[in-house]
Amino acid sequence: MSTLQVREVDYLDPCQAAELVDLLDAYARDSAGGGQALSDFARSNLPAQLAARPAAFSVIAYDGEKPVGLVNCIEGFSTFACRPLVNVHDVVVIASHRGAGVGRLMLERVIEVSHRRGACKLTLEVLSGNRSAIALYEKLGFAPYQLDPAMGQAQFFQLWL
Repeated sequence: MSTLQVREVDYLDPCQAAELVDLLDAYARDSAGGGQALSDFARSNLPAQLAARPAAFSVIAYDGEKPVGLVNCIEGFSTFACRPLVNVHDVVVIASHRGAGVGRLMLERVIEVSHRRGACKLTLEVLSGNRSAIALYEKLGFAPYQLDPAMGQAQFFQLWL
């Protein structure tokens, strides 16, 4: 895998758009992604919807010309720092390339892009059972979020609308 490279995604490029959708669908079908394929609506509309949002960016990792990983990011805003932050929304590495440094290379590129955008921090969510992902994030310097230790660590909640 000496030919690994990471490229920022052009959502309007039909080839890269298809690669993004295929990689995300593979993740969605995996137990770590919920075990269900992307909807036809998501498959048909995701690249255009991401392109319409200047706060979104993605990177794809390639082994030669084969797409093997994806990270989708959405820029938010830290009111305490009064600067942008970047939420790492999806991290995908296809099964054949897990453990080969693909995730690290993609997140290093995300860090570079985030610096260019003036972001103060990266955020992400990870399932507690995904030990290999947690180990990678910790190696890169991610840590659980807390302000006052007496108040505990932040928890991630959702409400579907």
